[in-house]
Amino acid sequence: MSNPDLQRLDPRGRKVKILATVGPASRSPEMLAKLLKAGADAFRVNMSHGDHETHAATIKAIRALEREFNRPVAILADLQGPKLRVGTFKDGQAVIRHSGHFTLDRNPEPGDEKRVCLPHPELFGILEKGQRLLINDGKIRLKVIRASEEEILCSAEVGGVISDRKGVNVPDAEVPIPALTEKDRKDLAFAVENGVDWIGLSFVQRPEDLAEARRLMGGYGALCAKIEKPMAVRRLSEIIELSDGIMVARGDLGVELEPYEVPPLQKKIVNATRMAGKPVIVATQMLESMIESPTPTRAEVSDVANAVYDGADAVMLSAESAAGEWPEESVAMMDKIAMQVERSEDYKARVRFLETPPDATTSDALAHSCMTIADTVSISAITVFTSSGSTARRVARERPATPMLVLTPSDKTARRVALLWGAHAVATKDIGSFEEMIAKGKRMALRHGFGKAGSKLIALAGVPFGTPGATNLLHVVTLTGDELDRHES
Repeated sequence: MSNPDLQRLDPRGRKVKILATVGPASRSPEMLAKLLKAGADAFRVNMSHGDHETHAATIKAIRALEREFNRPVAILADLQGPKLRVGTFKDGQAVIRHSGHFTLDRNPEPGDEKRVCLPHPELFGILEKGQRLLINDGKIRLKVIRASEEEILCSAEVGGVISDRKGVNVPDAEVPIPALTEKDRKDLAFAVENGVDWIGLSFVQRPEDLAEARRLMGGYGALCAKIEKPMAVRRLSEIIELSDGIMVARGDLGVELEPYEVPPLQKKIVNATRMAGKPVIVATQMLESMIESPTPTRAEVSDVANAVYDGADAVMLSAESAAGEWPEESVAMMDKIAMQVERSEDYKARVRFLETPPDATTSDALAHSCMTIADTVSISAITVFTSSGSTARRVARERPATPMLVLTPSDKTARRVALLWGAHAVATKDIGSFEEMIAKGKRMALRHGFGKAGSKLIALAGVPFGTPGATNLLHVVTLTGDELDRHES
């Protein structure tokens, strides 16, 4: 992937990454290039919308830009997941009275103001008195009075207009449906075939939901579990353990929980994922008003800033970049917010407020040492040599103040690392000796703007080279500044 003759985007100068969703407003190669230049580090392909032909063209365009700008770019394919919906109505819609009764049943006949079909037999029999059903993103709130195998009688805590095929959320029960629908399986196969780097698994409820996705991925790519159901929070540690990364999907989480419950939960999920040393993405409605406005609200700016202060690996744009009127501006705004936060005096202390004590391993001890050395001595970069990316994740877990230059022989690893806090990845030829490692680390630091004559670097690697997970070597070196000239002469 690396070609020094091509144009290159300079290192971002910020630690948090920006994940931008691609859609009608941004899928042209020209706009994708603008988003990349504005600050996007990774792109989300939303499998809920569009067809495979369109998505294939998007992926191809991103890979072309990757080569043009000589920078690894992560692509996350976000699966739609199982969506529960009501059936249809005689007039296309009906009005449910406040405090009135409303029945969900298995009768396929069109509904009215008293009943409608719920074409999900798995829900009948599992719901209990007092549990809630939320329709149309929570705009209609029903409470179960009585549930049987044939019908669910509810009282309307909040009524209103209900129309054909509106979505249904069941926050109080674990719904016995798999996390992957037939559409998701096809979409996942497409994503793997087209070489995406991350798979986003929607509506995860239990650790077992990750197993089938892993099997279908066949060892390819990384798995990101989206936390958007209260049931997933109850088994959060198990889900984090079985995934490669976590997304705090605040949209559906905010439907199934009270709005004021989401912020502390967001911090809990971010902290737990950071403790595990895995990337965590904060998503949904971050700059929502920029779908229509060229500037965000002050509250939205604070929302993004708080996620950056909390040490999230990435912040995500959804409709802002996919379908909004200001896709480039929304990415640029997110970039500016992050840069401003990371320049603030208390950022380092805030981002390290969460203590991440190293595990009792040589690899973790050395990763922790990188942070303490960089805090003590003026270090221009931590140069990490890795084949799998695990060493880079260990270093990022410590949230060092010094940028991390990740050198890897694997294009796949370089792309996955594009979502990792503080990492600037370069795919380059493998090394075979200690001397070669030091020489290459110096050259790459100079080539990518991570130092000059007199700058000190930390080199972190594992010997023997090419053995994943065997980090056992830390070396501090000083640049003379002419390493590139000597190598090319």
